Amino acid sequence: MSGHSKWSTIKRKKGAADAKRGKLFTKIIKEIMVAARIGGGDMNANPRLRTAVLDAKAENMPKDNIERAIKKGTGELEGVNYEELIYEGYGPGGVAMMVEVLTDNKNRTVADVRHVFSKYNGSLGENGCVSWMFEKKGLITIEKNGIDEDRLIEISLDAGALDVRESGKEFEVTTDATNFEEVKKAVEEAGFKYNYSDITMVPKSTVRLSGKEAEQMLKLMEGLEDSDDVQKVYANFDIADEEMERLSA
Repeated sequence: MSGHSKWSTIKRKKGAADAKRGKLFTKIIKEIMVAARIGGGDMNANPRLRTAVLDAKAENMPKDNIERAIKKGTGELEGVNYEELIYEGYGPGGVAMMVEVLTDNKNRTVADVRHVFSKYNGSLGENGCVSWMFEKKGLITIEKNGIDEDRLIEISLDAGALDVRESGKEFEVTTDATNFEEVKKAVEEAGFKYNYSDITMVPKSTVRLSGKEAEQMLKLMEGLEDSDDVQKVYANFDIADEEMERLSA
């Protein structure tokens, strides 16, 4: 496991998502608005919107909030016009990083992102400096405990997954971005409970971090995700399970 999924595991153990639910709602609402603006307000015809709405429901967002965000995106209600941007840079130990943002003020956002990078021993780079190190894929992670590995592999591959492999204490199911939802649905219907599922930027290789660099990397991830403008952070770092346990404590 690496980068965004590793960070998500640590956040889950710390309960960080619950502690910042209001901020999480803001990010999801932005995503719903942009998805509706680009692809329309029909979830059946707009996979990106459908994913955003499912994320909202998973966080128990009120139905009225979801519907209002869709209408703002389609122009039925007045709303802010957010711009999608991706920043690239390097974290501690030379870790490659990509930061997806939705913003109504580029100058404010780039200043905030640059400040967080600098604070935790990272640096903002030029466009294209690290994007070649990542591939857009669907990723589903499932804890090993009590899992029938053969059945998971069979169901995932039959549904169109690219691969199922062990990673520490979890199984990783990777898919093409185009059939991610079909694989996720098959895994869910088979009774497997996942820890993490999303269309993400999967690194082609990873940098193993430990000690101070691992701590700085997680603080950098947290600092970036604490920004209202930042939607997702991808990074090609890896941390050993025993080190992760220590950092999650």
